Amino acid sequence: MRRNQTDILYLFLSAALLLALTSCGAEKHLKKAEKYSAIGEYFDAANEYKRAYSMTPSKERDKRGEIALKMARCFERINSTGKALAGYRNAIRYGQASIEDRLAFGRQLLKNGEYKQAAIEFQAVLDSFPDNILARNGLYSAQHAPQWKQEGSRYTVKKQDLFNSRRAEYSPMLLGDQFEYLYFSSTRNEAEGDELSGITGTKPADIFFSQKDEKGKWGKPEPVSGGVNTAFDEGACSFTPDGRTMYLTQCTSDPDYPRYAQIATSSRSDAAWGKASAVTITRDTLSSYAHPAISPDGMWLYFTSDMPGGMGGLDIWRVRLTTSGLGGVENLGEPINTPGNEMFPAFRPNGDFYFSSDGHPGMGGLDIFIAHPKDDGDTARVNTSHYVIEHPGYPLNSQGDDFGMTFEGPYNRGYFSSNRGDGRGWDHIYSFVNPEIVQAVKGWVYEQDGYELQDAVVYIVGNDGTNDRASVKGDGSFSYVVKPGVDYLFLATCKGFLNHKEELHVVQAEESEEYTLQFPLASINVPVLIDNIFYDFDKATLRPESTAALDELVRLLNENPNITIELSSHCDYKGSAEYNKRLSQRRAEAVTDYLFVHGIAEDRVTAVGYGKEKPKVIRKKLTETYPWLKEDDVLTEDFILGLDDEEKQDICNQLNRRTEFSVLRTTYGLFDENGNLKMQPTPPKPKKELITDDYDFLIAE
Repeated sequence: MRRNQTDILYLFLSAALLLALTSCGAEKHLKKAEKYSAIGEYFDAANEYKRAYSMTPSKERDKRGEIALKMARCFERINSTGKALAGYRNAIRYGQASIEDRLAFGRQLLKNGEYKQAAIEFQAVLDSFPDNILARNGLYSAQHAPQWKQEGSRYTVKKQDLFNSRRAEYSPMLLGDQFEYLYFSSTRNEAEGDELSGITGTKPADIFFSQKDEKGKWGKPEPVSGGVNTAFDEGACSFTPDGRTMYLTQCTSDPDYPRYAQIATSSRSDAAWGKASAVTITRDTLSSYAHPAISPDGMWLYFTSDMPGGMGGLDIWRVRLTTSGLGGVENLGEPINTPGNEMFPAFRPNGDFYFSSDGHPGMGGLDIFIAHPKDDGDTARVNTSHYVIEHPGYPLNSQGDDFGMTFEGPYNRGYFSSNRGDGRGWDHIYSFVNPEIVQAVKGWVYEQDGYELQDAVVYIVGNDGTNDRASVKGDGSFSYVVKPGVDYLFLATCKGFLNHKEELHVVQAEESEEYTLQFPLASINVPVLIDNIFYDFDKATLRPESTAALDELVRLLNENPNITIELSSHCDYKGSAEYNKRLSQRRAEAVTDYLFVHGIAEDRVTAVGYGKEKPKVIRKKLTETYPWLKEDDVLTEDFILGLDDEEKQDICNQLNRRTEFSVLRTTYGLFDENGNLKMQPTPPKPKKELITDDYDFLIAE
C-alpha cells in the first residue's frame, strides 16, 4: 500500500525532530567534555566525548572525526591504550588527523605491541618531517623491539600479588635500616575519600606501606598513618637519606581550574608522618611538579615538570637542597631529556641514575633507562652531559609503561611498577633481580662507647678519581658500591666528634661480597674510654696486650692533628687516696710515653692521674649491659657499698679502674706565633696514588 502524503510528511517531521534532539544531546555532552578536559579530568571527558560521538550522525564526518580525535587524546592520558587507538583510527578514517596525530597514533601502536603498523605510521611522519626525533626514535623502536624481546636480559621480573589490588599500585619505595618497609601509591578502595576521581575514574591515590616481619615475610598493605593522605591524590614518594623526611606528589582538586601537581614534604615523628606541606620550587604556578627523588647524598631534589625552558613534554629537573632553602633550578638536558616525556627519576647507590622515558628508543610506552656516570672522576656526578644512557632491555621493560625503581641497598634488586598485561591500563608492582657481581661496603658510624650517629657524613676518596660522600641511616649505617682494583679512603665525621678513617683495597671477586667497616667516633665533649689498657698488678708497667689499643689511640691522634688531649688514669676506692693518685699518675705517664715514642708531639698530650677523685659517671649505653645501673649514676664509694650484691660491687670497681682521654683543644697547629690562622692546603684530587694525609683537613668542630 502506498503511503499518503500525510504519512510521508509525518515521518519526515519525526526524523527531523529526532535528528534535532540527537544533535542537541551531542552538543550537551560535547560541552561537558570540553569542560572536563580543560581542568584535566580526562576520564570524565573521555566518557562525555564518547557519548557525543555516538549521538553525532555518521554523515557529519568532520565532526565525528574531531570528536574521535579528542576522545583518543583523553583515553591516551588515562592509559586506556585500546580505546585511544580506536579513537585515532576513527579520526584518521574521517580525515581529521594531522601529522602530529599520526605520530601520537604510532606511539600508541608501539605501546600496544603493534610494531609493524607503528613502523608504517612513523615512516609516514618522517616522509613529511625527516628531522622529527620522536618519529625517528619510534621507527627505530618498532624495528628493534621484537629483537630486544627475543634476546632478553639477565633480569628476572615477577608480579607481586601481595601488594597489588584490582586498581593501580605504582612508584614503590623501600625504606628502613634493613629495607623492611615498602611504600607505594594506590587507588584501591581503602584509599581515603568517597568520590571517584574525574581524572582516572578511580578513588584518588593514597600512600600505603607494607612491613616485613622477622622471618622476612611482607605484611598486608596499610595506609600511611598521620596527615599525609587526604581525600585528594598523593603519590610517588621519596625519602631523605636519614629517612626522616618524605617528599611526595600531591594533586588537590578545584572544580574550576586545571589540576597542577605539586611536591610536598612530610616529617616523621616516631612512627607517624605529619601533615604534608607544599614545596615552592619556582614562582611558576601554571606548571606541574611531580615525582620527587632525593639524591643519595641528600643534596639535590630531582623532579618532573612541564615548566617552560624544557626540551618538550615532561622533563626531569633538579634543585639544590641547602640549609637556607632551595637553590637554583636546573634542567638535566641531553642526553637524558628528549622532546618526549622523561619521568620518575630514581637513584641506585652506586651513582647510576634511573628514569623512565617514551622519547628514547624503547619497547613502547614508558621504558626504564639507566644513566651511567662516565668514568672521568666526580665531574660525572655534577654535569649530566657526562652520562651514558643504557636501555636494560626485556623483561625489565615491556611494551607498556615501566617506571618507579627502588633498590635494596647497593644490589641490583628491588621493585618497580608496570601496566604490562593489564587490559585496563592499571599499574601494578613487580620485583626485579639482576644477578650481577656487586662489591660493596657496609659501614657503621657510632659514638665510641655510645650510640649510632645519625647526623654523621662519610667522605669517600679513591685513587681512581672517586670523590664522594654518603649520609648514614637511622641505625648509623651506610652502604657504598666499590670497584675492584681501587684503593679507597673512608673518613667519617660528625659535629662534636673526632674523625675516623678506614682504608680499603678492593680485589676482584667472583661473586657478590660486602666489606664491613666500623667507625667509632670519639666525643669532643665527654671523656672517652680507652678499652683494653692493662698494667702489671699494682704497677704502672703496660702489659703487651695493651699494644693494640695504644696503637689505635696513636692512629686517632694522627687522624685528628689539630686536637690536644688530657690522658687520665683512674683507680677504685680501695687503698689510700695518696697511693692511688701516685699510681694513677704513673700509669697515665706510661701511656703518654708510649704515644711520644710513636711520634705524637709532647705538647699535644697532658698526663693526669686522678686516683679515686673522679668516679665514673654512667652513660645510657652502659645501662644496656648492666640494667641495674641507671644513666647518670656516679660510682662513688658510698654508691658501690650500697649495692647488696658483691658481684655488682666488683663490676663497679672495674668500671672505675679505667684509662680515658678528654679533648682540650681543637685548634692545635692552626695559628702561627702571631695568632693568625695558617693557610690550610687544599686537598688535591687523587689520581693514581692515594695520599691520606691530604684529607686531614676534615676536622670536626
